[in-house]
Amino acid sequence: MSMEDERRRIDELDAQIVQLLNQRAKCVCRIGELKRQTDMPVYEPKREQSVFQNVRDNNHGPLSHADLIQLYERIIDVMRKIQRERISESRTPENTTELEPND
Repeated sequence: MSMEDERRRIDELDAQIVQLLNQRAKCVCRIGELKRQTDMPVYEPKREQSVFQNVRDNNHGPLSHADLIQLYERIIDVMRKIQRERISESRTPENTTELEPND
């Protein structure tokens, strides 16, 4: 394969990664809503460690475990930010309904 072919393949893979990250973000948003409804914290250290273990278990290289975990730490940071923003938005006054007093 030529360099042009390899770069074209990278572009295709990047498009797939973007799709998958957006699918992951949609799941994160749904989980954030469930956390909001049950007053669970956004940050769950045990779940994060479980994700990292899953990543290590599925890693067959050439990325090292450490490099892959570093990527996932950033992904998780962004996903956590999305959850916090969504939870915050859902708690704003325009998104809450207050009962009108009866006359």
